[in-house]
Amino acid sequence: MATKTTNTKKNSLLIVESPTKVKAIKKFLGTGYDVAASNGHVRDLPKSQMGVDVEHDFEPKYITIRGKGDVLADLRKKVKKADHVYLATDPDREGEAISWHLIAALKLNEADAKIQRVTFNEITKNAVKEAMKHPRDIDMNLVDAQQARRVLDRMVGYSISPLLWSKIKRGLSAGRVQSVALRIIADREEEIESFIPSEYWTLDVNLAAEGEKKPLVAHYYGEGNDKKEIKSKEELDKICASLKGAKYVVSDVKKGERTKKAPLPFTTSTLQQEASKALNFSTQKTMRVAQQLYEGIELGKQGTVGLITYLRTDSTRVSDEAVASANAYISANFGDKYLSEGATVKKSDAKIQDAHEAIRPTYIENTPVVVKEYLSRDQFRLYQLIWRRFMASRMAPAKYETTSVKIDAGVHRFTVAASKTVFDGFLNVYTDEDDQIEKNVLMKNLDTTTKLKFDSFDSAQHFTQPAPHYTEASLVHDLEALGIGRPSTYAPTISTILARHYITKENKAIFITELGQAVNKMMNDAFPQIVDVNFTSNMEALLDGIAEGDVKWKTVVENFYPDLNEAVVAAEKEMEMIQVQDEVTDEICPNCGRNMVIKYGPHGKFLACPGFPECKNTMPYFEKIGVECPKCGKDLVLKRTRKGRIYYGCIGNPECDFMSWARPVKEKCPKCGKFMVAKSNKLACSDQECGFSCNKDELKKE
Repeated sequence: MATKTTNTKKNSLLIVESPTKVKAIKKFLGTGYDVAASNGHVRDLPKSQMGVDVEHDFEPKYITIRGKGDVLADLRKKVKKADHVYLATDPDREGEAISWHLIAALKLNEADAKIQRVTFNEITKNAVKEAMKHPRDIDMNLVDAQQARRVLDRMVGYSISPLLWSKIKRGLSAGRVQSVALRIIADREEEIESFIPSEYWTLDVNLAAEGEKKPLVAHYYGEGNDKKEIKSKEELDKICASLKGAKYVVSDVKKGERTKKAPLPFTTSTLQQEASKALNFSTQKTMRVAQQLYEGIELGKQGTVGLITYLRTDSTRVSDEAVASANAYISANFGDKYLSEGATVKKSDAKIQDAHEAIRPTYIENTPVVVKEYLSRDQFRLYQLIWRRFMASRMAPAKYETTSVKIDAGVHRFTVAASKTVFDGFLNVYTDEDDQIEKNVLMKNLDTTTKLKFDSFDSAQHFTQPAPHYTEASLVHDLEALGIGRPSTYAPTISTILARHYITKENKAIFITELGQAVNKMMNDAFPQIVDVNFTSNMEALLDGIAEGDVKWKTVVENFYPDLNEAVVAAEKEMEMIQVQDEVTDEICPNCGRNMVIKYGPHGKFLACPGFPECKNTMPYFEKIGVECPKCGKDLVLKRTRKGRIYYGCIGNPECDFMSWARPVKEKCPKCGKFMVAKSNKLACSDQECGFSCNKDELKKE
């Protein structure tokens, strides 16, 4: 990648992506510069076909995006008048590709000395002016990495989607990343569905200490140094019986100090996760609001100011200037003791895309309070989160004084743990739910001579819980941890599978729909490699290799396509043999008397009249599961919530309120007689307190 010498002339044109940036950048550069926007992408693969010539070196067939004619015509006029053209699209692979496409769309010569590329990570005067001092050529490694991603995604989508249309319903889509994300969600749902809870109990003892009014609460640990879990009421009763009349003695008191390091500044994924948890923002909303903060907000006398650095990044690096500015602010407003001793930097073997900075405020002096009156409520809340997180990342760790107490009663041991904050450090400006620590009030003079007297026991029954349903935050976390996708792909991936009704959200929890299950099953059966997590992660590594210049992009594509094409051909043959047709039911259309058929809609199956378009009657489809309702004896059917989540309910009696998230079965629990539910290859009693479970075959044999 060559760096061109600066040759700024009086009449220069700078082209950015977004019109929002134009005014601010024009003000920074002053006279002699014209600033115009491309309004995003100007060329892409055609929608009507795959757009990749698989028989001629996988050459992409780019066309001008419909509706961009006027924009390009205006840019061509400006280019002709300019002595120098700077392409200042976003500082990532996609932005690099847009600049390259602009050269082609504007019919420019890439080798022309007057065409130069500039990048800046923030829309501020210093950043823009500094970028103009270091123009360069288009980085074709970054362009090729983006081309490879686009071509791979297009080949997967346009090869597999038609099969989904013929197998399930028209309008469905498959994607290289979205299909893996759907599989991850489906696997979690299957894990939750097959989970069988285990019973356990906790035991606390309330002790009165000599000279103290408040009781001391200690938690059961085990026998001596051996930790023991209480698994049943019988075990609990046995322990309590053996403790009758026992003498409680403080055997050990240890004091220590614990530190909690400041968090790293935000990357794209951590911002999406924290905004979801703290602000209840979807990933799509987070990126939309962050884009507004990045592109610039009108701040009264300050004019239009970009409030944060570039929002698509997986780096936690921070510029020296930003560090110095933050340190000065912390020293002046909190004191030197709050300063971090060293930079908070993420240590990882993973390649950091494009060496961006972390997401941070562009000017520390623009505190949330200062800019609040100029921001919408959502903009303010997100900016405040970013500002506080960055400030915290530059501050000293929090320090706690910890106390650990062991209390022995015969062979049994109880423990007490307490901590108190002795220095709040970064917690002065930023806390999250992970910063909540256990707190217990302990006596100041508690030691091995303290006399204790038994007061009472507190016991409670618990059941182990399955892994939680995914939220957008936890899904982004796992996608990043598994190496699936990149900062720019998380939000559109989740948005796509939501829009296709493959998944649904209730509160923050994500559930797979019946339609999503059907799509996931077909992808797993016909295209196991496409939905393989390791395969997709390795593909991301290859894309990184292209960006680094170590791998040729067409080599990656030509190695990928034959296996994909072979799987598609095989799937097509199998489907031809199956001859998928609409399933005819016994339900009669009340309008025309035909037998209604089962169709797939956005939320799953429904009944439709085969006489369409003459008869357009549709009805809900309730699939009987062959089990009687435990409450009223009528048929149980598969139902869906308004958002598409599957559950089981009674259809024969409108007054019956029976429902179950797990699928009921005919067999009754041999232990308590209540109905049982299917849990993967096991059956479990619907009553957790009963706790009975067994393999399906075992109960049938009995």
